[in-house]
Amino acid sequence: MAKIRTMTEGHPLKLIFAFSLPLMFGNVFQQFYTVVDTMVVGQALGVGALAALGAADWLNWMVLGMIQGISQGFAILMAYEFGAGDYRKLRQVIANSAILACLGSVVMLALMQAAARPVLLLLNTPDEIIGRSLLYLRIMFWGIPIVMAYNVLASILRAMGDGKTPLHAMVVASAVNIGLDLLFVLVFHWGIGGAAAATLIAQACSSLYCLKSLLKVSILSFEKKDFHLEPYLCRKLMTLGIPMAFQNGIIAVGGMIVQSVVNGFGVLFIAGFTATNKLYGLLEIAATSYGYAMTTYVGQNLGAGKIRRIRQGMKSGLLLAMLTSAVIAAVMLVFGQAILGCFITGTPEEAARTMEIAYHYLAIMSVCLPILYLLHVVRSSIQGMGDTVLPMLSGVVEFLMRTGAALLLPRAFGQEGIFYAEILAWIGADVVLVVSYFVRIKGLKGGDESGD
Repeated sequence: MAKIRTMTEGHPLKLIFAFSLPLMFGNVFQQFYTVVDTMVVGQALGVGALAALGAADWLNWMVLGMIQGISQGFAILMAYEFGAGDYRKLRQVIANSAILACLGSVVMLALMQAAARPVLLLLNTPDEIIGRSLLYLRIMFWGIPIVMAYNVLASILRAMGDGKTPLHAMVVASAVNIGLDLLFVLVFHWGIGGAAAATLIAQACSSLYCLKSLLKVSILSFEKKDFHLEPYLCRKLMTLGIPMAFQNGIIAVGGMIVQSVVNGFGVLFIAGFTATNKLYGLLEIAATSYGYAMTTYVGQNLGAGKIRRIRQGMKSGLLLAMLTSAVIAAVMLVFGQAILGCFITGTPEEAARTMEIAYHYLAIMSVCLPILYLLHVVRSSIQGMGDTVLPMLSGVVEFLMRTGAALLLPRAFGQEGIFYAEILAWIGADVVLVVSYFVRIKGLKGGDESGD
């Protein structure tokens, strides 16, 4: 059963860490089955299949990012109403969010199925891998309603302070995905399509788990009238959700432009770049979790009118982020080659070259990891204040920095230049976000300034 919790009372650092911890474990399991996907594809199907997976990554991430943006935007209003104790309004917000999410997923499915092949061609995807990349995307895009369902359901739970149920759902999904990966790819020989099908079935299981838990929450005793679309409520939800979806979408477009540059360096470079990008999720596991925690924490305290606690929470979140990023960076620098070796196969020459590319990129990202963690904490805090426009602008800056670096630096430094596009994107976004935070926090007036 879902266990809801208020974050308007108690020590901010303890609350944020306690809320984040199950999310981290959930993200570990989610990344674990993503890593297993990559391991099975790379080891069983070879470097070409690994490159095909990499060529599809950013377009697939764009869809996932937009879905996460919409659901997180909806969750901001849910957290606000939960913090304010207005459960009738909370039920209306959740019901309207569910309807909008259903409609949005159908539209997104149709658009992405139509766009998949043209986008892969636009990205200069090599002929020898484009067929497998397209197959993977076709299957993943048919599962858009499933992915939307999980993200919305998990966001509802997190908005009410429940980080454990999404963890349990991810444990279930991880076990299902790994089992089906081995069955579909190694036994049935369904190739890269089998890996995609395994992921969607696992997501469906996690969605059902969250739904079952959510239906047991007593304050969410829905009535028929709750599902009546309220125009003002829909406008508010879309005002929060669309900028976050756009923010993630434009970041993904920047990633696709980077991928088009990477594709020009050949299959081995694509494979090495992909191997490290598959670890990207591991690098930012805690950052994402702290981000969810900060959105919920700030949203609930804003609803309760406790402005001083928001400032206290920001300090606690940043402290946790800096310490955690340093630990993860150290682990990756020491054990990175061993981890990357699980993804890479081929002739000794191919494997050695792919490993060289992958570890060099991983080392650069690891050293700069605190920059990424700062980005997540500050961006999520601003979003928790109900402002999704300023974070969207940071996404535009991130896009400009990433694409500018990817297009210009390789001309001066060759392949080496592409490794710094991501870092410069983080730095650009951080500058905008830090300034935006101080502007936004000064604009919050009234409320309980006494703190706890």
